[in-house]
Amino acid sequence: MRNRANFVRRAVSMTPLIDVIFLLLLFFMLTSTFSTFGEIELSQATAGKATAAPQPSERLFVQLGAERIVLNGTQMTLEQLATEVESGQLLVSLDGDASAQRVVDLLVKLRGRDGLSVMVLE
Repeated sequence: MRNRANFVRRAVSMTPLIDVIFLLLLFFMLTSTFSTFGEIELSQATAGKATAAPQPSERLFVQLGAERIVLNGTQMTLEQLATEVESGQLLVSLDGDASAQRVVDLLVKLRGRDGLSVMVLE
């Protein structure tokens, strides 16, 4: 038999929907990771008169890749490179797989040394 009672439409409660949204928000906030960003001072070249720059006493060549660091033909780690290089001019050549973070890591290890100039080659 068919029910002959009038259909009564009830108002939709928004409380369960709001609870689900807050639970999702809480889940995504707790599972996300926040990375820290560091700053590195870079000097810019400016136009002006050419001055005679003092010649560095020692020139070193570094090839920087995603997994390797080669200093004048010798493979080493980033920490070994930091202890090896004290002064002079450091020319850094980037491999195709070198990331920007890898370059920043190298510059952070070598910053603050008197008599050391670092030049990143294109």
